[in-house]
Amino acid sequence: MSEQNIDKKSIAREKAKARELRKSQWWKNEINKGQCHYCGKSVEPKDLTLDHIVPLSRGGKSTKGNVVPCCKECNNKKKYMTPVDMIIKIMNEEKKMK
Repeated sequence: MSEQNIDKKSIAREKAKARELRKSQWWKNEINKGQCHYCGKSVEPKDLTLDHIVPLSRGGKSTKGNVVPCCKECNNKKKYMTPVDMIIKIMNEEKKMK
């Protein structure tokens, strides 16, 4: 599904669901672990962000199975990419360094 196919109304609905998830005890338990899902770094719970593994712009949903706590640095690096996109990007960067 391309970014153009995701309508603004469905993204707005998913963002509203994400806001509700952030208020849940489940999310509070997740961030209280104090660890970034991607880099594994210990982070103060207040400094963890909610990241959609499959971004909303790529058809992802605001469900427990699609959101993880991550540090701001990883969230900024990831942007609209999926984890597979991130791995491919890292592999390509490593190839260029060789």
